Amino acid sequence: MNTTHHTHSCVHDTVSSVGANNFGMNDRIKRLRRQTFEAQPSLSIERALIETRFYQENYGKYPIPILRALNFLEICKRKTIYIGEDELIVGERGPRPKAVPTFPELTCHSVEDLHILNTRELQRYTISQEDIDTYEREVIPYWKGRTQRERIFSHVPKEWKEAYEVGMFTEFMEQRAPGHTALDGKVYQYGLLDLKKRIEGELSALDFMNDPEATDKQEELTAMSISCDAAILLAERHADLADEMSLTEKDPRRAAELRKIAEVCRWVPAHAPRTYWEAIQMYWFVHLGTITELNGWDAMNPGHFDQHLAPFYEKEIAAGTLTRDEAKELMSCFFIKVNNHTAPPKVGITAKESGTYNDFTNLNIGGIRADGSDGVSEVSYIMLETIEELHILQPGSAIHVSARTPERFLRAGCKVIRQGHGYPSVFNPDVYVQELMRQGKSLRDAREGGCSGCIEVGAFGKEAYVLTGYLNVPKILEVTLHNGVDPVSGRKVGLETGDPRGFRTYEELYAAFIRQIHYFVDMKVRVSNYIDRMFAKYAPATFLSLFIDDCIAKGKDYYNCGPRYNTTYIQCTGLGTITDSLSSLRKHVFEDKTFTMEALLDAMADNFEGHEPMRQMILNRTPFFGNDDPYADQIAVRVFDDLYDAIEGKPNTKGECFHLNMLSTTCHVYFGKVMGATPNGRLAGRAISDGTSPSHGADTHGPSAVVKSLGKLDQVKSGGTLLNQRFLPSLLRREEDISKLASLIRSYFALGGHHIQFNIVDTETLYAAQKCPEDYRDLLVRVAGYSDYFNDMNADLQADVIARTEQETF
Repeated sequence: MNTTHHTHSCVHDTVSSVGANNFGMNDRIKRLRRQTFEAQPSLSIERALIETRFYQENYGKYPIPILRALNFLEICKRKTIYIGEDELIVGERGPRPKAVPTFPELTCHSVEDLHILNTRELQRYTISQEDIDTYEREVIPYWKGRTQRERIFSHVPKEWKEAYEVGMFTEFMEQRAPGHTALDGKVYQYGLLDLKKRIEGELSALDFMNDPEATDKQEELTAMSISCDAAILLAERHADLADEMSLTEKDPRRAAELRKIAEVCRWVPAHAPRTYWEAIQMYWFVHLGTITELNGWDAMNPGHFDQHLAPFYEKEIAAGTLTRDEAKELMSCFFIKVNNHTAPPKVGITAKESGTYNDFTNLNIGGIRADGSDGVSEVSYIMLETIEELHILQPGSAIHVSARTPERFLRAGCKVIRQGHGYPSVFNPDVYVQELMRQGKSLRDAREGGCSGCIEVGAFGKEAYVLTGYLNVPKILEVTLHNGVDPVSGRKVGLETGDPRGFRTYEELYAAFIRQIHYFVDMKVRVSNYIDRMFAKYAPATFLSLFIDDCIAKGKDYYNCGPRYNTTYIQCTGLGTITDSLSSLRKHVFEDKTFTMEALLDAMADNFEGHEPMRQMILNRTPFFGNDDPYADQIAVRVFDDLYDAIEGKPNTKGECFHLNMLSTTCHVYFGKVMGATPNGRLAGRAISDGTSPSHGADTHGPSAVVKSLGKLDQVKSGGTLLNQRFLPSLLRREEDISKLASLIRSYFALGGHHIQFNIVDTETLYAAQKCPEDYRDLLVRVAGYSDYFNDMNADLQADVIARTEQETF
C-alpha cells in the first residue's frame, strides 16, 4: 500500500476556475453557470420565522395533517420570490440561489451551530449576526423540546443510544425527514386542479358509519387539497413577479421571455403541462414544494426524466415549435436550477466537520420503459451532453444500461465518464427490476422504478423507500473480538459471546459474530419503527403525498402507509473490510496458526506499532476480496447472505418489512474514525471500505477481477450495491478504450451487478489539488453515490479517494 507523499509547485493557469467543456453552451447558459458556480451558500432564516410564528398562533387549533398543510400554505404565501436574470426555469427554496432554509420542527440549530457554519473553512454557510440574533430570540426558544430530534432522543433505549454514540450505526431521521423518493410520469398527466377534483371525490365517498379511519382520512385528504392550493399560489406569485419585471425590462427579448415565464407559471402546476418547457417547470414546482414542505435532504427526484420529457420533445420537434438547441438550453437551465439548491446543513456539528453541498437529486437516463422496451430517446442524449458541458456539482446522473440498451448510448455515456467528473454512474435495470419484484412489486411498477439518491432503488411514484441509516459491520466484529466491549470507548455495548482467545475454530468466532449482528440489527429495527411513527404522527408530507400512488385513494399520508409500497432499508457498510478481516483471522490464526489470537489482538491494540512484520504478513499473504480469489470471495458471499438473513423480513410499521442495502455514502470514513486497527492490517482511524467495494489498495488484480468477485454476490437480494473504481486517465484516451470500458460494464452486469461508478483521475492530480486548491476549484471526484468538489472535501475524505486502487489496465 503506497503512502508516499508527492510535492508540487503551483501553476495558476493550469486549470480554469470554471473549466467546463463549454463549447456547446450559449451565452445565457455560460452566464448562469458562472453565477451558480460563484454563488456562496448561505443560511436563510425566513422559512423558520414564518413557520415559528404560524405554529405559535395555530398549534393545537387543527389536526396535525391540516396544520402541516396550512403551514406549507403560509410559507408559499409569504416566502420571498426570486427570478434571476437570464433564467427560464424559475423557483428557489430560499430568497436567492443557494440560500438554504432551516427546518426547526425537525432539528433546530443552536447559536453555536450557526456561528460554526458561518466561519468554518469547508462547506461554509454564511449568515449575518443580525439573523443569528433573530434566530436566538424568536426561533430557538419556541422549538426547545418540540423538535422531532428531541422526541427521538428522549425515547430511545439506553443500549441504543450507547451503540449509536460509539458508531455502531447511524440514524438518518434524527437529522431530517425520510427521503429517497422519485416520481413517475403522472406528474405530467395531471395538474393540481385535477388532483383536487380527485380528492373531492374521495372525501364525498368517505363512510363515517362503517370505516373507523374515515375521520383520519378526511383530515389527510383535506390537507392534501390545501397543499394543492399552496403550490398553485406559489406558481401564481412567480407569474405575477415575471409580469411585473417584464414591464420595466428594457431588452425586448428578455421582456418577452418574462411574459412567457408568467404564462408557463399560470398554467403549471395548476394544469397538466402541454409543452416541453411547461413539463420541466411542472416538475420543478413539485420538486420545490417537496423540499420546502420538509427537509428530506435527498427527498425528490424526477425519476426517468428523459422518458417523461420525450413525448413533449418529439411532439414539438415535429410541429416546429421547439428546436433541439432550445430544448438543450431549457435542460441546462434546469440543471443549473438544481445546482442552486445546496443541502441543508446538520445540527450539532463541529468546526472541523464538513459534509457536502450536494442535495442528491439523481437523474435516471436511459433504461427500460414500463412495457420493457428500450427507454433511450433523443432527450437522453441531450441530457448526456448537458452533463458533459456544464460540469457542475448537481444534479447527479446515472445511465441505466439493460441488455436492450443501444451500444451507441452506452458509448456516449462512457465518453462522459471519461471526462473524470464522476458522472454519470451506471445502473443495471435487468437486475434491479428483479430486486424490486422480489420485494413484491409488479413487473410494470418495477420497470418504472430505478435509483433515487445514491444507489437504492424503488418503484417510482408508488413507493416510500426509507433509508434508516448505516450499519458498521466491521465494528460488530471489533466488538465480537472483545466479548461485547467496544475497545475504543471501553463501553460494553454488545452481547457477551465469549473471549475470542478461547475460540478453537473459525466457526466459533463466526457464530459469535452473527449473534452480534442479529443483536444490533434488532436494536436498530425497534428504534427505526418508533421514529417512523413519529414522522407519521407529527410531520406528515401532505404535498409529497399527492404524487405517490395510492395516497389519495387510501386517504393516507406518504409516511403513514399511503404509498402502494412501503420499504425500509438498513444500509450495511464495509463489506471489503469485514471480508478481509475474517479472511485474515481464518487463515493466519485458525488454519495456518501463523500467530495466536492473543498476539493479533495485542498487535491491534497497539495499532500494529512494534508489530510491523505481522502487519506486512497480513497485507501481503492474505486472500483479499476483489481479486477473484475463491477463498476471500466465499467469505464475502457468506457475510452478505447472513446480513440479508438478519435484516430481510423484519417488520416495519407499515405492514411491510426491512430490506438489505449495501451503501456507505461517506459514512465509511466516520465509521473508520471510531474504530481501532482491524485484523486485515488496517490502522486505527482509517476509513473502512465503502459500499461493496474492495478495501483500499486490496484489489491488486485489475477491474476485471473486481467485477468477478462482486458478481459472486446474489445482488438481487439487496436493494442496491455500490462499486467504486478509479482509473488512470491514460487508460481511456483512445476510442478503443471506450469500447473496453463499455465491455467491462456489460460484463459486470451480465454477472448480476447492480451498479458501478468511476473516478477517472490520477494520484498526481489529487495531490496537486491538495497543494494548490485555487488551481483546481472545479475538480469533481466520485465520493460514494454522488460526486463532490475535491477541495470542498475534508482531509479524511480526500485521503479516502486517494487511497483507492489506481487501476492501470483493464
